Amino acid sequence: MDGLGPIDPEPEAEEPIFHADWEKRVLAFTVATGPLGLWNIDMSRHARESQHPADYLRNSYYENWMAGLERLLVQTGVVTPEELAAGHSAGPAPDSLTAKRLTPEQVTPVLRKGGPADAPADAAPKFRAGDGVRVRLRHPSGHTRAPGYVLGRIGAIDRYHGDHIFPDRHAMGEKIGAPLYSVRFEAAALWGDDAVGRSAVYVDLWEPYLESVQ
Repeated sequence: MDGLGPIDPEPEAEEPIFHADWEKRVLAFTVATGPLGLWNIDMSRHARESQHPADYLRNSYYENWMAGLERLLVQTGVVTPEELAAGHSAGPAPDSLTAKRLTPEQVTPVLRKGGPADAPADAAPKFRAGDGVRVRLRHPSGHTRAPGYVLGRIGAIDRYHGDHIFPDRHAMGEKIGAPLYSVRFEAAALWGDDAVGRSAVYVDLWEPYLESVQ
């Protein structure tokens, strides 16, 4: 984002999987609560994004994960605000929740299985490789996977990935499919005079984010 300085990532070969033990526990909490079936991955992402912007930017990666998970747990009634503040439950969990919990032996198979992200769309894809497209200039109040830096920018379809779950609607609890494309943006179209010459950025974007340009 403008004004926040350059990205300074750790070298991939040197970066640890976790920087502290508490990060492991946050990941474990997230995995353990997923099988409850009370939210999906895009609801989870939206919960993290629904923090005050200052909190979101100040928090580390797993602090944002924990903040989103706490919000979901309270919103769905798994815990009360009082229980969350106290750090322990006020009574036993209902059988409807305990019946869905994973045993230690189930964790690895469940993680390896994953969850399918493909879903059929109602219509054939509108675009083909080489077509010029503009990312619609929109600022929804809910979740979206369209990065702000490509809004209103013009690119070209590089490839069609097939039909996948549309995250904006999925975050609202509605599972529908939409065509997903890889869109190539010339660096100058995104960064103007500050762009590095002869470079490009490829962004995966769903069809509802795009409109045709000649």
